[in-house]
Amino acid sequence: MNSYSNKTLLITGGTGSFGSTMLQHFINTDISEIRIFSRDEKKQEDLRIALRNPKVNFVVGDVRDFKSIENAMRGVDYVFHAAALKQVPSCEFYPLQAINTNILGAENVLEAATINKVKKVVVLSTDKAVYPINTMGMTKALMEKLTISKAREPIVANNNGVFCATRYGNVMASRGSIIPLFIQQIKEGKPLTITNPDMTRFMMSLPDSVNLVLFAFEKANPGDIFVQKSPAATVLTLAKTLLEIFNAKNEINIIGTRHGEKMHETLCSKEEMAKAEDLGNYYRIPADFRDLNYTKYIQTEAAEFVNDEYNSFNTKQLDIDELKKVLLELDYVQKELGR
Repeated sequence: MNSYSNKTLLITGGTGSFGSTMLQHFINTDISEIRIFSRDEKKQEDLRIALRNPKVNFVVGDVRDFKSIENAMRGVDYVFHAAALKQVPSCEFYPLQAINTNILGAENVLEAATINKVKKVVVLSTDKAVYPINTMGMTKALMEKLTISKAREPIVANNNGVFCATRYGNVMASRGSIIPLFIQQIKEGKPLTITNPDMTRFMMSLPDSVNLVLFAFEKANPGDIFVQKSPAATVLTLAKTLLEIFNAKNEINIIGTRHGEKMHETLCSKEEMAKAEDLGNYYRIPADFRDLNYTKYIQTEAAEFVNDEYNSFNTKQLDIDELKKVLLELDYVQKELGR
């Protein structure tokens, strides 16, 4: 899509790491208006002062409050839904809060988009939604199901609306993630706290996450889920690489797995890989749009299954030198290095 002229984009959670990065991308296009929807008035004010751009408008509200998001959605063409509770331990301790934001809040966004005849909605999911073992992953998995369900609705289809999802792994240096914590511990001379040295995580940058959403925005069919192929590294490799980058000698303490953590994260399940379309740098997982009358469908041959999921253990593993190159490309790391 080469032109966004006369279009309005709404970003929920627009003052967060992803939302503000997406904002920076679209502010340089010919889009007419960008609405930042979030509940943090201080971050909105800081962003407003920093940008001073008339095409960016700020709406204080909460996705839990249907009326506030429905009002904000009026006249909107496109929606990126990034508002969520994302911290695994806090969601474990307060699961009802995760339900209220990640499930019921997502339903409010999707319903408001349906009512206001929004053309495209991309919701942001996570690898933790695949084979979920924690509250955050379970709520995000249900958010995906809600999105697919809305994509099936006649009112959306008749409007030629496309509701879809993107699923990504850990975004490097995003707020509340492990890289800022390790860097803080390095600078304060404290031991680096590692849950399990063999634990693997996908390594994805903020620009990568934005590119994934833009790819889905341009290529999606209703109900699709998109996954970007990403390399991974062990937590120990990450810690050692940051120590090398900052020329530090901090000790490494192994503190044990936190509440709700997996050894390896999965971006595509075995069942999804059986039907996923390989698009080079991405997988497209199509929705199952059959209705509930299964007798209409005749199974002529056995269902196809595959043995391998796509996870952070069987993807490309970065060594210290490879990971160092990736980390040094991050603006956050460069800033912390004083460059």
